[in-house]
Amino acid sequence: MTSSVRTTSAWARFWERGGWWRAIVLAVAYIVLYNVFSLAFLPLAEHTAEGSAAAILVGYILPLTVGGALLVGFSLSLGWLRPLFARQPITGRGWMWIAVIVVLAFNVLHLLTIDYAANGFEIVATWLLAGLFIGFAEELLTRGLVIRLLRNAGYREITVALVSSAVFAGLHASNLLTGQPLFATAFQLVYTFAFGLCMYLALRVTGNLIWPILLHASTDPTIFLSTAHSVDSPLTAIGGLGNFAVIAAALVLVWFIRDDRAGAPGLPVDVRQG
Repeated sequence: MTSSVRTTSAWARFWERGGWWRAIVLAVAYIVLYNVFSLAFLPLAEHTAEGSAAAILVGYILPLTVGGALLVGFSLSLGWLRPLFARQPITGRGWMWIAVIVVLAFNVLHLLTIDYAANGFEIVATWLLAGLFIGFAEELLTRGLVIRLLRNAGYREITVALVSSAVFAGLHASNLLTGQPLFATAFQLVYTFAFGLCMYLALRVTGNLIWPILLHASTDPTIFLSTAHSVDSPLTAIGGLGNFAVIAAALVLVWFIRDDRAGAPGLPVDVRQG
């Protein structure tokens, strides 16, 4: 009988080996394609008012629809899509809920301090929709595909956490190309690295990729909306500390990450024995 390894394509065998550099190649390919497809929507953007619902649709939702479709197609080509959304083979610990609670608590604070009258219903609704596309694409890539590549290579979970978060942060370096100031981008890289660690912990403790997607989906829109127009309230000042709270939580919690690989069926043998 021909082995399953021999019947898989060279394409699948290449990616199944995993490794940090393959994760970087995948992330770079994605961000390049994402930005290229974003350019394709520039003619539409010229006919939309800055900050309008149409601008959010053209600037975020349409490019992310293409980007998400590319990631789904890539996952399907390897037979990974269903496993990525199945129950996670590596378990979590109760303390990991701290990361989820910190992120969710500030998302709720941001939600409560948005000036909905100033933002307008269409803007709020479109941003919330955009959040779903952002969460889906970025989590499928970094907490889904990248983590799978790293685990396939047999890395310990602390390495998986740090490298996947670094890849996630690195995606946001492309904001320099849009004219974002260097200092603002540098701080964003620190925050997104910490946020990536929190999403890794959310994946571990919830056991399914859908939950980091939804948690991420509730983060970007609430931050953007509360930053654009917020009500005059003590909660607004507290909500403004959210980025620093996420960074602090991640820097503390990362020291407690362990492998917890026992009884993890479905992982490659070299990963189960890591």
